Amino acid sequence: MRRPGLGAALPLALSTLGLLGLAVALSRQEAAPGRPLPWLVGVLALLLLGVLGIRSAARGEGRAARVLPAAFTLLLTVLGVEVLLRAYAVPAGLIPTPSRVLTALWEARTVLLLDTFYTFVLEALLGFLAGTVLGLALALLVVRFHFLERGLLPYAALFSSVPIVALAPVVVKALGLEWPSKAVVVAITVLFPVVVNAVRGLQAAQPLHLDLLHTYAASPAQTFRNVRVPTALPFVFNALKVGSTLALISAIVAEFFGTNGHGLGFRIQIEVGRFNLAVVWAAIVLASVVGLAFFGLISVLERRFAPVPQGS
Repeated sequence: MRRPGLGAALPLALSTLGLLGLAVALSRQEAAPGRPLPWLVGVLALLLLGVLGIRSAARGEGRAARVLPAAFTLLLTVLGVEVLLRAYAVPAGLIPTPSRVLTALWEARTVLLLDTFYTFVLEALLGFLAGTVLGLALALLVVRFHFLERGLLPYAALFSSVPIVALAPVVVKALGLEWPSKAVVVAITVLFPVVVNAVRGLQAAQPLHLDLLHTYAASPAQTFRNVRVPTALPFVFNALKVGSTLALISAIVAEFFGTNGHGLGFRIQIEVGRFNLAVVWAAIVLASVVGLAFFGLISVLERRFAPVPQGS
């Protein structure tokens, strides 16, 4: 198993240290440099060097080859943005530097973590679970009763196209400003992708497999458990991965239309009005980290319960 060697480590180290040095040098200057063009050229040269290192690192086959390219892409991008924003003296009220965002994230960590708890746990996660359970139950009914497929499924697909910004204010005004109204918005958003994909998965069982179990005198429950469920799991997990991103987005959007003073959406809306964009970006960073972690958890469960067959 080939691992990234000196051909990747040296360019990555030089690019990272070079950008870090430029950022430190600019942070120690009292005023912005009069000529930002040389700094731009330096950043581009160091980023090009980093790209060569990332390209070499991606040629390996080990764990490092899977982790290093993404990690250094993020690190070099953040350092490059830091240098350019300082070199061009971009106001913090317009675009804050990554260092200011990290500082705001640390200083407001208590408030932001509480907002994350409200948005993710109480609204996105509970709504996601409710929408998933209800969606799977409806999918089972649709597959069991054929008339529901023609009478209900077209409307499910149609209702799934309703924009969140049109649905959220109606639900929030009807159910109140507390977190259950946002959980309902999330549940509705997640419900229909789960219904459609679960129905497709349950109906995707091979007729040959169904006939084989029929010749073995298998009961309907055994056929469902041994054939239909394993066939449907990849479809269901695809819907869950889509729903995991929609859940957090819909929870944040729903908070824009009224809340009790908590949540990442509320924090973003309030701090934008104050031009405190460092806290706004800190909230966005937290939402992104939580969303990626949630998506990763579902991917881990998918590899555990619906592994891809070897050679496919």
